[in-house]
Amino acid sequence: MAFIATAVRVQTRFIELLRPADGAGPLLLRLYLAPVMIQAGWTKFSAFDETATWLGNPDWGLGLPFPHLMAALAAGTELAGGIALLAGFAVRWVALPLIVTMLVAIFAVHWENGWLALSDASSWLANGRVMEAAPRKSRALEILAEHGDYAWLTARGSITILNNGIEFAATYLVMLLSLLFTGAGRYVSVDHWLWRYAGAPGATIHAR
Repeated sequence: MAFIATAVRVQTRFIELLRPADGAGPLLLRLYLAPVMIQAGWTKFSAFDETATWLGNPDWGLGLPFPHLMAALAAGTELAGGIALLAGFAVRWVALPLIVTMLVAIFAVHWENGWLALSDASSWLANGRVMEAAPRKSRALEILAEHGDYAWLTARGSITILNNGIEFAATYLVMLLSLLFTGAGRYVSVDHWLWRYAGAPGATIHAR
């Protein structure tokens, strides 16, 4: 019992030491997600017609109705949402449409490709698609080694095949869900200071 009591005191003290920096977790999630979302939204706006065509095409796209409207909503959500995450403004509300965007990406775009973003036949998560890509990758590397400057081609990283699985979208989804429950975090967010300025009940909790 003495050991348990000591362990509880140590744990309590440890939590107290961490409490002043408990906004660091949400801040790091926001700083990671913001450029990802901003880049995704900007890319869609930069190639708006191509994005709309892909969203609306039933043969090699998603076959969605009102593709130009859908493209504008997707691009706007990611771009504006990324900026809001960076500032820490209305983070819980912003997380909701971004979560929907990630769910659409997971189930409408990447699901059939499995988990892995890159084809890695050595992974325990490799599916049939990844395993079928392995001999293709080997043959491509042989051709490059025989007919190209292989050292130069691989000087900035190894050559691989994109599997386009749900790995990245699922990771972003989990991070956004975390922000939905925690909020923007204390001190380094607009939400924190708005709640403190408003003097609203439970401001410390809501602004975290």
